[in-house]
This record gives sequence, C-alpha cells and structure tokens, in this order.
Amino acid sequence: MADQRELSLDALVDVLKAAGEPTRMRLLALLGAGDLTVTDLTEILGQSQPRISRHLKLLAEVELVDRYQEGAWAYFRLRQEGARVSLVRAMLASATSDDAVLSRDASRLVTLKKARAEKAQAYFSRNAAGWDELRRLHVSERDVETALRDMVGDEPVDSLLDLGTGTGRILQLFEGLYRRGIGIDASRDMLAVARSNLDRAGITKASIRHGDIFNLPLDGQVFDLVTIHQVLHFLDQPEAAIAEAARMLTPGGRLVIIDFAPHGLEHLRDEHAHARLGFSHQAMTDWLAKAGLQLEKTTDLSPEGTDGGKLTVTIWLARDQRAVEESEAPHQRMQAGGL
Repeated sequence: MADQRELSLDALVDVLKAAGEPTRMRLLALLGAGDLTVTDLTEILGQSQPRISRHLKLLAEVELVDRYQEGAWAYFRLRQEGARVSLVRAMLASATSDDAVLSRDASRLVTLKKARAEKAQAYFSRNAAGWDELRRLHVSERDVETALRDMVGDEPVDSLLDLGTGTGRILQLFEGLYRRGIGIDASRDMLAVARSNLDRAGITKASIRHGDIFNLPLDGQVFDLVTIHQVLHFLDQPEAAIAEAARMLTPGGRLVIIDFAPHGLEHLRDEHAHARLGFSHQAMTDWLAKAGLQLEKTTDLSPEGTDGGKLTVTIWLARDQRAVEESEAPHQRMQAGGL
C-alpha cells in the first residue's frame, strides 16, 4: 500500500506549481498560523484584494487551503491533513528563519493578532460582570475542568468538536488530546474572543467557525469527541441540539455535556437569558437514548456549603452505539446461521 504522504506525479506538479510563487508561498506560511480573512492578508502583504483572492482561489483548487464563510466574511486556513499539505509544510520548514520577507510578514501578523486580541478583550470586559456573577453561583471552574479531564481520560483523539465554544476554553483544555479541533459559536463577538485566546495560547490545530448548533455547517460522523459546555440551558430545544451533536460523532464516538442540575433560580431567566433551569438525569438519559447514544458516566459537582441558592454542575458522558452494534452483528449472524 502506498504511503499516505505519497503523491502522483500530476498531483506533485500541481502542488509545486501552486506553491512555487512568492506571494502564494507567503500566504501558505501565514495561513499555517491560523484563520485569516482576505482583508487580514491584504493588510499584511500590502497587495490588492483581487490579487490576494485570485491566489487563494488557486491554492484552494489544489486542496492546500480551506475556506469557510462566517456571515459576510470568508476565513481561510492551511489544510490540516493530507499528502499535499505535508509537502507544503516540509517546504515551509526548509525556509531560512531569518528570511527578510517571511520575517516581515510574521511581524505584521503579530501586530494584527494583537489588535484582534484588544478588540476581543474589550468585548469580554463589557460582559465580564455577568459571567463573574454566574461563576459565584456554582462550583469553581477549576473543579469542573478537573472532573471533565478525569472523565474524558488521556487517550488521544483524532478530532474534537466544541459546540457553543464561547471563549474557546475547551479547545485549550484538551489541546494536548486532539489532533484537529473545531469550535462552533453563534456569537461573532465570542468567536473573536475565542480566536484571540487560541492565538495567545499558540494553538494552530484548532479553528473557530460561526454556526447554528441546530444545523451545523459540517459533515456528519467525523468527530471522535464532541463537547457542549454550559450551552443547553440557553436553548428552548436542547434535545434537538443533542441530536445534531450525535450526528457529528464517528461510530463509537463520545459526547460530553456540562450543564446545571435542576434548580429554582428563576431570576436567571430574565437576567441571563436561561431558557431552562437545569436538567435532570432522567431527561438527559432519555434525550441521549433518542439520539442513539448510551450514557456511560455521570458526575455531579455541588458547591461546598450549599444553601439552596447555589447551582450543582453535572457532567454527562455518552457514547455512540454504532461501533458496538456493528462489532456484535457478525457474531449474531454466525449464531443465527450456524447454531
């Protein structure tokens, strides 16, 4: 069997033709550092938008960059896998570290990311009071993250999808676990915060995208691990979001949900737009089963000294059952036919 990094002669020539031009090589170097728009790239390279767009179109045609739409903006990034991209990464790694052009591009990228971070921080600061108030109502985030890591374990996964990614914290928390990560959020302001946080953490194997949790802009059955962290209580139909998350899982893949246990803090409806006041184990088990998932683990985290006005955080871990059913099918057929 041919090595997955091998290319046919025609494909090899296509890649070399596409990358073998100064502007396109500079674009590939920049897109390897994260998601950027055409406007970002024109600012860094000092070239016209039509020119940059033409180069990006050619790179996309030979499967070196991905393009995805976010409202009126289109984001681009270097593809994360494939023999063609492996060749390009090797070419970029061969460039001298003190090349004047690439160094200038990298410096301008740092400046652009700094401006992006300042804008994101301004939004975060405007809304921090509300988040801080909620944090005081439940167990510490550190305790939740510790329990979450323990539940997921340390076995590497190929792909992670974080729904309602918010600040991108889950992508940071599991950065050492996944090979490829995607965070989805409906708020463009929060997407800016998440991108800024990933930039600051130096995480380039995860990307952030705008999307509807009920109708995800992704192919199904491609993620080994899907997380929904403190999102479902904002939704009128959480079971529909769970069904869409289940559609994303590979056979045998896992879904992890972190949310509140049932509570009676009615003011959260008006003051923080909570549509649901927590979820019972029975309701969650029923929704997961309806989506074709089996609940495997549950953890309840209650604040110390709870006085009835505090919130318990629950973590549910469920698994897609198709891998189990497929592995059992040959044995069942053998029993039916031979015994």
